[in-house]
Amino acid sequence: MLPWIALGAFVAAALLLDLRGHGGKPMSTRTALLWSVLWTGFGVAFALVLLAIEDGAAASEYLAGFLIEKSLSLDNLFVFAVLFGFFRVPDDQRVRVLLYGVAGAIVLRTLFIVAGAAALDAFHATTYVLGALLAFTAIKIARQGDDHVDPDHTLAMRMLRRAVPLSKEYDGTRFLTRENGKRMATPLVAALTMVAAFDVMFAIDSIPAIFAITRDTYVVFAANAFSLLGMVSLYFLLDGMLDRFRYLNVGLAAILGFVAAKLLLADVWHPPIGLSLAAVVGALAAAALASVIAERLEERDGDDGDPPRGLPEEPAADDDQIRAKPSDSATVA
Repeated sequence: MLPWIALGAFVAAALLLDLRGHGGKPMSTRTALLWSVLWTGFGVAFALVLLAIEDGAAASEYLAGFLIEKSLSLDNLFVFAVLFGFFRVPDDQRVRVLLYGVAGAIVLRTLFIVAGAAALDAFHATTYVLGALLAFTAIKIARQGDDHVDPDHTLAMRMLRRAVPLSKEYDGTRFLTRENGKRMATPLVAALTMVAAFDVMFAIDSIPAIFAITRDTYVVFAANAFSLLGMVSLYFLLDGMLDRFRYLNVGLAAILGFVAAKLLLADVWHPPIGLSLAAVVGALAAAALASVIAERLEERDGDDGDPPRGLPEEPAADDDQIRAKPSDSATVA
């Protein structure tokens, strides 16, 4: 029980630090990079804690799970960026929404972890159900390409509009306001609701992925918690860069496909943890490299299509000029 209490206290303190450490304001790229490195360092260092209190197998399983969950969080950030743009969330409010979203994600994933562990212990067939779910998710992510996420057409948003009248304008940091004497929810409520709704979807995808690595609920929870810490700084670091990571969906699909295969073949295939680590790192590295190469090729093709610099284009002669110009034959005559 003590390890659970210590981990829970650390996560709560980390969320509070993430909220107050930078005054709840948007970060510069340099600050976001420093915080991202710090939180990632904490996440990796926790493997040493597991090595001390448990064993090397638990530490290796944690690292594999941490990498999987951290890579999946990149897709989460892309959706959050879309949501913030859709609801026009002010810059000074995005930190709050992100942190509330992360806190909600930790709670939701904890519930999914407990439910998933109980189902796996009670029904062996749950393994194949989770494997099939991940395989379906991998195919869906691989095919999504540049599909636009439209929050206004989601079930959660339609239910919210029916339940609560929404104002069109923000009222500072308030969740409720009054318009024409009528109490209404501000768009901040809608943004938080959508972040929570997508948190549920992300939990459904990510929890089965780590259960393919380990059934130790403490390791599963730790990997999820540490992968979510630092999401605020990572968002500001990657904001505006996610569109350039065009093959992220292919990399994530490859990771989920590998994990799905582990679950579906659990009775006959038991790959080492090192292979799982290599698959995650290799898929992300390949997706990043392919994205960079594609961008460079587009830039080169664009440069090739432009007229040479420093050589002004000769204006085309109009019909009158052509008719007025004496022909060469007439000049010779």
